Amino acid sequence: MKAFLILVLGFAALAAARPEYDDNTFVNMDIKQRQIFILKLLNHVTEPVMYKEIEDIGKNFKIEDNVEFYTKTDVVKTFVNMVKIGTLPRGEVFTLHVDRQLKEVVNMFHLLYYAKDFTTFIKTACWMRLYLNEGMFVYALTVAVRHRTDCKGIILPPPYEIYPYYFVRADVIQKAYLLKMRRGLLDLKLCDFYGIKKTEKDVYIIDENVYDKRVNLNVEDKLRYFTEDIDLNTYYYYFHIDYPFWMKDQIYDKFNVRRFELTLYMYQQILARYYLERLSNGLGKIHELSWYKPIQKGYWPWLKLHNGVEIPVRFNNYVIARDDNVDVIRLCEDYEMIIKEAIIKGFVEINGLRYELTKADDVEVLGKLIFGKMDKNEMDYKHVDAYRYLLIIMKSSLGLNYFNSDKYFVVPSILDFYQTALRDPVFYQLQKRIVDLLILFKKRLPCYNKDDLYFPGVKIDNVVVDKLVTYFDDYLMDMTNAVILNEDELKKTSSDMAFFVRKRRLNHQPFKVTLDVLSDKAVDCVVRIFLGPKEDHLGRLIDINVNRLNFVEMDTFIYKLNTGKNTIVRNSYDMHNLVRDRIMTRDLWKKVDTITDMRDMLIKDLRNYHTGFPTRLLLPKGFVGGMKMMFYVIVTPLKLVDNVDMSILDTTRKDLFVDFRSTVLLDKMPLGFPLDRHIDVSTFYTPNMKFVDVVIFHKKQVCDMRTRWDRWVLRNYNMVDRTPINSDTYFVDTDVHMNINTKVDSNVSVFDL
Repeated sequence: MKAFLILVLGFAALAAARPEYDDNTFVNMDIKQRQIFILKLLNHVTEPVMYKEIEDIGKNFKIEDNVEFYTKTDVVKTFVNMVKIGTLPRGEVFTLHVDRQLKEVVNMFHLLYYAKDFTTFIKTACWMRLYLNEGMFVYALTVAVRHRTDCKGIILPPPYEIYPYYFVRADVIQKAYLLKMRRGLLDLKLCDFYGIKKTEKDVYIIDENVYDKRVNLNVEDKLRYFTEDIDLNTYYYYFHIDYPFWMKDQIYDKFNVRRFELTLYMYQQILARYYLERLSNGLGKIHELSWYKPIQKGYWPWLKLHNGVEIPVRFNNYVIARDDNVDVIRLCEDYEMIIKEAIIKGFVEINGLRYELTKADDVEVLGKLIFGKMDKNEMDYKHVDAYRYLLIIMKSSLGLNYFNSDKYFVVPSILDFYQTALRDPVFYQLQKRIVDLLILFKKRLPCYNKDDLYFPGVKIDNVVVDKLVTYFDDYLMDMTNAVILNEDELKKTSSDMAFFVRKRRLNHQPFKVTLDVLSDKAVDCVVRIFLGPKEDHLGRLIDINVNRLNFVEMDTFIYKLNTGKNTIVRNSYDMHNLVRDRIMTRDLWKKVDTITDMRDMLIKDLRNYHTGFPTRLLLPKGFVGGMKMMFYVIVTPLKLVDNVDMSILDTTRKDLFVDFRSTVLLDKMPLGFPLDRHIDVSTFYTPNMKFVDVVIFHKKQVCDMRTRWDRWVLRNYNMVDRTPINSDTYFVDTDVHMNINTKVDSNVSVFDL
C-alpha cells in the first residue's frame, strides 16, 4: 500500500511538472506571437505577474525535472544548486559589479541560452519571471534574446520603458505617484508651476525641467542634455548587451568577429563625441583622473530606484584615496602597469604561454587583458584578482567598493549601471584611462605608408555638405511602468492612467553629404566619413596628431565605383548604423497585432533598433554664430575578410536578420583607419582623401518650460496677480526671434547655464 501511494504521488508530481499548455503552441509560434510573449514577460517587471498564462507556465514547470531539454546538463545542475542556496530576492537592487550577483545572473543567462528549443526557453523564462529578482531577470532575458538564433527579429522594449527609474528624475516619478494616489485629481493652481498637463486621451504629461539648477554642482552640468540623453544611454547599454565582458567567445556567432577591437573603438568614439559636445559649450579637453587628487567636478543624479534607494550624490572635490580603498587603488595601478609593460615589451606571458602585442591584429589580445578574458588557470590568488575587467576595478574605487563592502545587498553608484554610467562626468575620465592603453598600443605600430593610403586611379574631386543646423526639440517618454498598478489594473493587465515625461533633446535638421569621386576603373571601395573639430575651446588650431583622436566616424559603407565620375549622396538619416526615435512599446504592441508581415516592419520601421547610434546626436550642438568643424573623407579599396557572403549587405532581404553594427567589420582594415595611428604628414595626404571645412550653427529656441520657470519662480514667486497663460501653449516650442511676447533676453543663450 505504501509503495502504491508513493507511485501515485510520483505520477502526480510528474503531471504537475508538465505545463498545461500544449508544447505545440510554442513550437508553432510565428515571429509575431513570440514578439507578443516577450513583451508580456517584460511588462511591469517590478509587479507581480499579471498574465495568467505566464503564471501557469512558471508554476507548472520544474527545471530540475527537465534536465534533458538543455544542451548542457552541468548548467542546469549549477543553476539548481544556486537556487537552493538562495538568490538575490525580488525588490533588491541588481548590479553586475558585485561578484555574487554577476555569477547568479550569468547562470540565469546560461540556462536560457542552452535551452534546446524555444518551448523550453519560454518555460524557463516564465519560471524566472515568477521567482527570481526582476533586475536579474530583465538582464538575463535581454542578453538571451539578443544571442539566441530562434529569437532573431524579436524587438525588445527600450530599457527606459522597462525600468524608467534609471532615466527619469525622482521628482518627476514622485509627481506621477501623487497623481495616481489622487486618481488623476489635478490641482489646477499648481499644474502650470510643475508642468503637468492632462490630454484629451487621459494621458498625464509631466515636464522634466532641465532648467532647474538645483541639481547643478559645476559647469559640467551644461552637458546634461547630452550625457543624460535616453537614446545615448540606451546605445551604450545595448552595446554591452551584445558584447558582455563576461561572455565566452564560443557563444558569439560568426559575424561577431573582432569583438574587443570593436569594444575599444566604441569607447574611443564615445570619448570623441563627448569632446565635441564639450567644445560646443566652451569646455576644454577631458581632464586626466588621478587617484591621489580630489575629483573637482561632482555629480548629482537625482535618481531613486524602485525600492526607495537613492543613487548617491558625489559632491565636488571628492577624495578618492582613503584608508578603506587604498588596496583597490593599488590594484588599479598594478593592473594598468601590467598592461603597459606588456605593450612596451611587445608580449605578455601567462601560464607559460606567450601572447604577442606587436601586430595590428593583436588588439584582440590587448582587449582580453583589459577585459579580464585571459585564461587564469594555475594562477595564484593575487593574479586571479588582478585579471578582471579593469574598468570595474576602477569604478569600485569611486563608488561601491566591491572588495570591502557588503557584497550582496548594496547601494550602487551611478557608475554601476550600464543604463546610467554615461550620465556621470567622471565616467569619461575613467574611459580615457582605458582608451589611453589602446593609444599606447597603436603608437607601437608603424605609421601608414603611401601603399596603405593611396588608391591608384581614384580621386575625390569634390565634397559638398549641406548647411548644418542643430536645435532642441521635445520628446514624450512613456514612464507608466514606474507607477505601481492597483488590484483592478492587475486583473485587467493594463494601467488606467498613462504617464509620459517630457524631455528636451538635441536634434539637427536633415542634411546630405555629396561626394564626387573620379575613377579610371570599376572597383569595389570603402567610403569613410569623419567629423572632427578644427579649433580647441580657446580658438587655437589643433595639431593633426593631437586632433585625429577627436574625429567621430559618421558613416562607413561599401560602394561600387564605375569608370568615370561617380556622384555619391549620403542622407544623414541613412548613414551607417543609425536609429531614429524608437517606437513606444504600447504602439509596437498594437502594430504587431495588426501587421501582416513582421519582417517588413523590421526592415522599414525598426532598422538598427538595438544596435543603432541615435541619429539625433550625429552632430554636436555647435554655436549660435557657428562652430568651425571639419569633414574628413577617404575612399579606399575594399579588402574583404575571408568567407563572407556579400548578400548580407542587402538590407531589403526578409530572410535574414543582420546586425548592421558588424557590417563595418567586413573590411580588413583596422577600425578608425587611417586616423587610428600616428600620422606622418609627409606621406599622409593622397588624392583619394579630402578635408572639408564646415560650420555647425545652433538655432536658439526656448520652450514654455523655461518661460514658465522664469515667470513663476523668478518673477512672481508668490504667485499673486499673475497673468494666466493658455495651457495649449505649454507644449509648443517657441522661437525667440519669432515670438515678440516671449519675456526672455534674446542675447542670452538658453543653454549657457
